[in-house]
Amino acid sequence: MKQTAPIDYLLSNAAITEQIAKTYPSLSSAHRKAADYVLANPFRAATMTIDELAQAVGMSVATANRFSRTLGFDGYPQFRAELVRAFESALAPVEKLRSELEREATSAEIFTASLEEDLDNIHGTKRQLSEAACEKAVDMILAAPRVFILGFSTSAYLGSIMAHRLDPYCPIVQTIANDAGPSQAARRLFKLKRDDLVIVISFPRYSKFTVELLGLAREQQATVLAITDSSTSPLVPMADLVLYAKSERRLSATSEAAALSLIEALCGAVVHRAKNSLRTATDLTERLLPYLYVGPPQAAKKSASMARKNPRK
Repeated sequence: MKQTAPIDYLLSNAAITEQIAKTYPSLSSAHRKAADYVLANPFRAATMTIDELAQAVGMSVATANRFSRTLGFDGYPQFRAELVRAFESALAPVEKLRSELEREATSAEIFTASLEEDLDNIHGTKRQLSEAACEKAVDMILAAPRVFILGFSTSAYLGSIMAHRLDPYCPIVQTIANDAGPSQAARRLFKLKRDDLVIVISFPRYSKFTVELLGLAREQQATVLAITDSSTSPLVPMADLVLYAKSERRLSATSEAAALSLIEALCGAVVHRAKNSLRTATDLTERLLPYLYVGPPQAAKKSASMARKNPRK
């Protein structure tokens, strides 16, 4: 099945597509089959080893290697590296996973390495924080009459947690990326006003819908607080303030641990600064009591335990 969408990415990589076009008339029939496959399936080809490409096209490994040299590359590794460059950001997690899977490790070692990665991400996130950014982020949330939280994929879950934490202390908090999809999110953003705050969350691989909808928020002149991973994030140019969370992960595209920790920290600072936060927390707890499991008091537990140990005769 042809992958039509990624071809645009490949066409932007002039070095390899021009080389294929230039040499195509002189290619053998076998090499033309390889060229046709690469042009029709650029993303898939970029992820393939030479053995996988040879099998997909129906040629020998030696022929696949000669095809690469015919295009002017030293061999297949250089040819594939040029293909990967067109999809660098999207393929980065795949390449990391490929190298990690080549390394032998026990499950316990993976557990430990994963937790150490997250600890490093959290420490890196902490180092990037500035006092001024922390204060301004809290000010923006408490000053906004309405807070809209935008994020797709795993960022949508982070946004839901954030909305849950902020809801008791802000007049209106609403997530605008949910199962209804980007069209419904756009409808909600269309109602934005200048004093509203949009908190946008996105990490590699960045969602195209998030970037496009953030552009709509800017058109409505709403204030934007971005939570993302680095200064190269597409959210940065459109944000009034950016909080950075380190998100590196070897066995997946990103880690959300530091982002969640940053969100929890921000919400904690909002609670600390909000007016009547103690009264709000007390009232909320009182209303939630009918829905909470409340075990027997510790004294009653102890008495019951003693009674079982020393039953009356």
